[in-house]
Amino acid sequence: MTAINESRQVCPAYPVDYIKQYYLPTMYGIIFIVGLIGNITAIVIYVVKIRPLTSSCIIMLNLAMADLLYILSLPFLVHFYITEDWVLGEFMCRLVRFCFHFNLYGSILLLTCLSAFRYVAVVHPLRAAQVKTQSWGIVSCLVMWLLCLIGIVPMFSLIGTELQNYTDSKTVCIDFASNKICQVWLYNWILSAFGFLVPLFVVCLSYTCVARALSKGPLPHRRAQVHARRLTVLILLVFVVCFTPYHFLRFARIHTRSTNSSTPPSCPLALEAGVHAAYTISRPLAGLNTFFNLALYTMAGERFQQAFWSLFHWKTSLPRNISLSLEAATIFRPRGQSFNDLLQS
Repeated sequence: MTAINESRQVCPAYPVDYIKQYYLPTMYGIIFIVGLIGNITAIVIYVVKIRPLTSSCIIMLNLAMADLLYILSLPFLVHFYITEDWVLGEFMCRLVRFCFHFNLYGSILLLTCLSAFRYVAVVHPLRAAQVKTQSWGIVSCLVMWLLCLIGIVPMFSLIGTELQNYTDSKTVCIDFASNKICQVWLYNWILSAFGFLVPLFVVCLSYTCVARALSKGPLPHRRAQVHARRLTVLILLVFVVCFTPYHFLRFARIHTRSTNSSTPPSCPLALEAGVHAAYTISRPLAGLNTFFNLALYTMAGERFQQAFWSLFHWKTSLPRNISLSLEAATIFRPRGQSFNDLLQS
């Protein structure tokens, strides 16, 4: 824990102070409630109901587990921002901040992997059967988590608590971008380049190739092709809405702090305070990828929808298009193929 000089100037309240006290607890509380229910339900469905698990299902199961890990850390942040005092110690501060970044970059890499698999399935359909196997899904997830862990481990040494003597000796759990400039500047560049920009390029390239292949294929408005296009757009939307603002504003936050680091400690300038406020707003937006992931599970196919309804024994509540397709599939299924086998295809 580091201590801030007692002679530091007492600064007036900035918009970021109100954002931290009201906006962050509210957003984190909403993400916690919705995400906890949704991701536990998704995990149960993938583990209990869906068989066999394809590579895409395994990737989305890992997404749900990563989201759940992040969501379980949110009550600590809600308590911290409401009381404005971190009382759980240095290790818990580092662990909670670590969970956010582990979920963030784990989700980025897993969604990138899912986009690559979707690209192979649409553009190279003859290889689709190979990449849909469980072994491909397991190996891909292990590689993604290993890369994420290697990239995030240094975060543990860059996060900690500070004792702010000028605010009634309250302890704060500082985030990554608010740490010492000399420690985070280079690491932020490396992490943003390999953890965000490279995956963003892969996702955009996959989207372009998939869109071109679907537009040139027969019956471009066929249901399966529309579904594939929507799934690809949703993944791209997660990058644009959740991940891009956070990384851009994190860079701006570090840059504005570095330009003022040579001056004596004082109250932040208006530009630095504004960037800090915008960056603070973007942090829960990055966490909203958990909401998009829930939509992703639902759009992944009728197998998940059917498993969801059967989980609560609401068979009569199935959407009409799913019920009709299942009835037709039952009547015209190949000889020797069971109804359950048909659902897994």
